[in-house]
Amino acid sequence: MTYCCGILVRGGLVMIADTRTNAGLDNISTFRKLHVFEQPGERVMMLATAGNLSVTQGAVTLLAEGLENPETHEIERLVDAPGMLEAAQLVGRAVRRSHAMAGEGAEDSGVSFDVSLLFGGQIGSGPLRLFMVYTAGNFIECTQDTPYLQIGEHKYGKPILDRAVSFDTDVLDALKIGLISMDSTIRSNLSVGLPVDIALLRRDALRTDVSTRIDGSDPYFRDLRESWSRALRAAHIAIPAPPYGGAR
Repeated sequence: MTYCCGILVRGGLVMIADTRTNAGLDNISTFRKLHVFEQPGERVMMLATAGNLSVTQGAVTLLAEGLENPETHEIERLVDAPGMLEAAQLVGRAVRRSHAMAGEGAEDSGVSFDVSLLFGGQIGSGPLRLFMVYTAGNFIECTQDTPYLQIGEHKYGKPILDRAVSFDTDVLDALKIGLISMDSTIRSNLSVGLPVDIALLRRDALRTDVSTRIDGSDPYFRDLRESWSRALRAAHIAIPAPPYGGAR
């Protein structure tokens, strides 16, 4: 399993993804799930993946190396897309093609080939956008009303985003809140774990402001998770006790 979130606010876009693909007492694998396609000054696109690894890796390879357009027979690459909508459509086609290749002859294997992806970024003077792409290649777009999207094991981190994020949230605060959301998921589900990849793109910058990996030794992340735990304890202590069951 995995957990990825994308947060689109007025100041920019934050993408966060864990790297765990298998979990067990002696079976933990790590693969990159956040991929950045960047041509500084021209375009930055970020892709986070969840689901069947062969399908998602195949889709990323197709997007990097090129995918034939069935109508024009031209080879189209993600870095050549004229706009974010066309790029999202190309991502959908790559997912459908990779899904078809991975599932050939394996219908009765019992293995799920479903995937979901977060795809966001900005091309030239076009708008900064964030999409969620499904196995069928269709997608939805993030809006100002709900300025974030999640894939994977999202239920543990969603309440934090619901309460704390709005379109007017500062982009660095969005990164902080996203990391709290990730930490809450890691604490509650063994199938999600460190290291975590993060990327931050400021609106109209056309180059990543942050693109790095966080592991258990990262001092900021350690302080963040400890500070959040202390804040939660202080908050519940400060709330009056329930008046039910008799006076106290």
